[in-house]
Amino acid sequence: MDINQQHFAFVAVLGAPNAGKSTLVNRLVGAKVSIVSPKVQTTRSRIRGIFVEDNTQIILVDTPGIFKPSRRLDRAMVASAWTESEESDLRLLLVDVSKGIDKNTRSIVDSLVANKQKAILVLNKIDLISKEKLLPLIAELNQTPIFTDTFMISAETGENVDDLKHYLTQRAPKGMWMFPDDQLSDLPNRLFASEITREKLFMNLQQELPYTLAVETTRFQEQENGIRIEQTIYVERTGQKSIVLGKKGSMIKKIGELARHEMTRLFEKPVHLFLFVKVKENWSEDPGQYADWGLDFNA
Repeated sequence: MDINQQHFAFVAVLGAPNAGKSTLVNRLVGAKVSIVSPKVQTTRSRIRGIFVEDNTQIILVDTPGIFKPSRRLDRAMVASAWTESEESDLRLLLVDVSKGIDKNTRSIVDSLVANKQKAILVLNKIDLISKEKLLPLIAELNQTPIFTDTFMISAETGENVDDLKHYLTQRAPKGMWMFPDDQLSDLPNRLFASEITREKLFMNLQQELPYTLAVETTRFQEQENGIRIEQTIYVERTGQKSIVLGKKGSMIKKIGELARHEMTRLFEKPVHLFLFVKVKENWSEDPGQYADWGLDFNA
């Protein structure tokens, strides 16, 4: 392709926790590049999904959910989301219409207005509410001057997502592509493997425990018979280690089986996964963890 005919854009995907940002990014890319769980604040690091349509390459930046932060990690995640918003060519504000305009969404809208940042309004989960309830929501949000266009979608079912995809490609300015046309994400395999295991922890551990965990891939080695992956799951207290391990190791075995199965599918090679659980008090105060996630420790 003639590089002079190429179009390219960064698109930040913003929204409150659990608005469906990762699900939408995966849907637009056409493959899983970001982990998903029903729990809020699953996404920690900035994750870029990539899709190509005709002569246009779009980089979708899946940002952590924006909310009022309390911990250092929370502050770093929210700061990362706003940085991506400022630096992107386009930005989507994803709203979970089944929840209406909650305080987090209202705060995001107010911040966009204050910073004079235009956005594309994307109303998600329209399959979960009636049109009678949807119309007043659209009218209320569009009273603000920041939205250039409005889309009503279901990232889960794919309804109207193709329309949004086409719109983004039409809005992309001219520019050289940054990645090969077959690349789906800029996330290194080591970090992606960590994210997959963390997703399984989120899905299978109750309440707040997943938020006190971190997963580090300490070995990722291609071998003749597949990929050997060794990972350490860090917890903050001894009692948490017992929960992650489960009775007679049942929980860690389950997590390992689920993660290995998905890694084998995504990496398209047999995966030999070895999980270890270690107590590391105050791991969330380790600057190295933040660097791995692309977050600012001092945010």
